[in-house]
Amino acid sequence: MYLIPQILLLLQVVLATSPTNDYAPGSVSCPGGSLTRAATGINTQEENYITNRNPITKSALGTFLSNAGLTDFDVSSFLSQAQPSIGLAFSGGGYRAMLTGAGELAALDSRTWSKDKTLAGILQASSYITGLSGGSWLVGSVASNDNLSIDQILADGNLWNIQSILDYYGINVIGDTVMWSHIADQVNDKSNAGFETSITDPWGRALSYQLLTNFDDKGDAVLWSDITSSSAFSTFQMPFPILVADGRAPGTSIINLNSTVFELTPYELGSWDPSLKSFVQTKYLGTTLDNGQATGQCYNGYDNAGFFMGTSSSLFNEALLSLNQSGLPSFITDLINKYVVDPIENSNVDVADYNPNPFYKSTNQDTTISKASVLNLVDGGEDGQNIPIVPLLNRNVDVIFAHDNSDNINSWPDGSSLINTFERQFVQQGENVAFPYVPDQKTFRNLNLTSKPVFFGCDAQNLTSLTDDIYDVPLVIYLPNRPFTYWSNTSTFKLDYSDTERNGMIQNGYEISTRKNGTLDSEWAACVGCAIIRREQERLGQSQTPQCQQCFTNYCWDGTIYEGADLGDNYSDDGLTKSATYYNSKNVAGFDDGATNLFK
Repeated sequence: MYLIPQILLLLQVVLATSPTNDYAPGSVSCPGGSLTRAATGINTQEENYITNRNPITKSALGTFLSNAGLTDFDVSSFLSQAQPSIGLAFSGGGYRAMLTGAGELAALDSRTWSKDKTLAGILQASSYITGLSGGSWLVGSVASNDNLSIDQILADGNLWNIQSILDYYGINVIGDTVMWSHIADQVNDKSNAGFETSITDPWGRALSYQLLTNFDDKGDAVLWSDITSSSAFSTFQMPFPILVADGRAPGTSIINLNSTVFELTPYELGSWDPSLKSFVQTKYLGTTLDNGQATGQCYNGYDNAGFFMGTSSSLFNEALLSLNQSGLPSFITDLINKYVVDPIENSNVDVADYNPNPFYKSTNQDTTISKASVLNLVDGGEDGQNIPIVPLLNRNVDVIFAHDNSDNINSWPDGSSLINTFERQFVQQGENVAFPYVPDQKTFRNLNLTSKPVFFGCDAQNLTSLTDDIYDVPLVIYLPNRPFTYWSNTSTFKLDYSDTERNGMIQNGYEISTRKNGTLDSEWAACVGCAIIRREQERLGQSQTPQCQQCFTNYCWDGTIYEGADLGDNYSDDGLTKSATYYNSKNVAGFDDGATNLFK
């Protein structure tokens, strides 16, 4: 068991910089020049961050590779010629995704207290970390709290107490009343300051009671751009964090082929997609712009960290509609009833309104987005790409750890997210952004590609029909949710976890990443190392070692498509089979904790 060292750690968090010291944005002096830019390359501040982080990631990768048990491979010689870039992606899926993802993140963290160090250090070697919806709660909470380790978060005891937001203080009715009164006052202050509010505002504020608890007033003045002033970011100790949302044109619904994928970084918000191809400075959201130029007063404080995490997870806005309105302040009840009573408003309950639209009248693109006065953003998983991979594709990382904690069948993943990202490259929105071949859902499930790690894009030479830039297509390490020590397919909308349930989910995530602390494959760390170095080896014309060749035989999808009968949905060490010799209701915790019972 790796969780929670016995020493209680004091947590240090960066001071919030909202000019009002509250949830409402406040006026500031305008900087010179345009506050938006065309998406012609990586933001210069981000580029500078990665450049300064590179020596740290290279050192950490060298340590990992040296400890991974690679044979016939000279780590120092390789790293003197190359530096693989690593991206970590954490899917949506509510608290199931957040908690399982937390265990997966802990497995990659050299700071985690554990005798097992199978994949420890990969977090320190990573350049980027992305999250959407439930994954945004993980990435956003960790990044906003100065890159705390999962051990530190759990040992502190303040963060991640996951009582239902709908009844946060339980039998303490007064506590719930006070909480919603504070939230109502804060959101009302934003409205009174002249900014349109949506149900994402109280949702984001309520999330902050669990994710930003270490700040004054539960993070009401904590900004996403504040991350750049934190100790870990200032010293380049954390992967660059990116949250993901989807754009929605008024009166439309999101499907895979028409979505605009938005990035929310500490520096910028925007999209690389042809439907926008623009970015705005995160810090100055809330400022009325005309083609990037301020038309009046500039504002800071719009990019509240809870609001950003709420935007990425706006699918959960509807949960607030079921609040017991008895005792709620009128501002909250009026907001809720607007969505309950009006069917048109109800169809937009999952929308986060960004008003004014920072891309209004942008000359970078004459599109629906640039013509609208309000920018509508929704949950990042609504386009079916539930693993936030697109930002990493636009940064040409060499390898992506794709943590899939989606709810596709019985609250387990079936590869749909990867399939949607693969298919997107063949339509206008995703053109020129290649992604490796993946099979269909039936193959994912019946060839055990959802019950053990799988590598996709193992040989760049097989990608020539997708792109001429074959070495810019990442190798993907797919890590799907499955049971080991806990039956971790809890409902996406399970909002209440006891500490035992929470820790059980986190522990199981750790087991997924480490392959049961390396016990299922003593060469798992070496095989991950082989995957990390693969693209740079190909660029350099270097051959794989026999050990890496065997790893790729064991873990790479070989192109086989399954066409037989469904083999069932029970788990064993070897995969998804009918036997479920070791993992069933009799010997795995979690069946009564909100999970789906597969065994009747």
